[in-house]
Amino acid sequence: MTEIGETAPDFTLPRDGGTEITLSALRPKAVVLYFYPKDDTPGCTTEALDFTAAAAEFEAAGAIVVGISKDPVKKHDKFVAKHALGIALASDEASDVCERYGVWVEKSMYGKTYFGIERATFLIDGAGRIARVWRKVSVKGHVAEVLDAVRTL
Repeated sequence: MTEIGETAPDFTLPRDGGTEITLSALRPKAVVLYFYPKDDTPGCTTEALDFTAAAAEFEAAGAIVVGISKDPVKKHDKFVAKHALGIALASDEASDVCERYGVWVEKSMYGKTYFGIERATFLIDGAGRIARVWRKVSVKGHVAEVLDAVRTL
């Protein structure tokens, strides 16, 4: 589990559009790294649209937004095209990055337990350290809260 003040675990993952994204290569920008369960589901779509709507504000504040789920790149590409998303979406099909950030967790629904991605956001400063962590995120109002935190870095 990653904690505030620690160096964020670095990664290189495939992303929408057929390229790769490497966390450390984004420095000295701050990075809003958000983990979400699944493309094109109601909560995940709302969150992606909210981050897209605020993308220019994040950029003006010196930050880039990167979403991560286990969905394959082809699914990310469809999700981006369908909703005209303006943020990077990385694919962690093997769950390696999810596990290193502590968001691959046991969940339960209708009495059954399973593993899935906990909706969480990490604010990583320009030096690559974790500045803020939001776990078990509620989508409503979350992007505004994260943007406020970016502006105080």
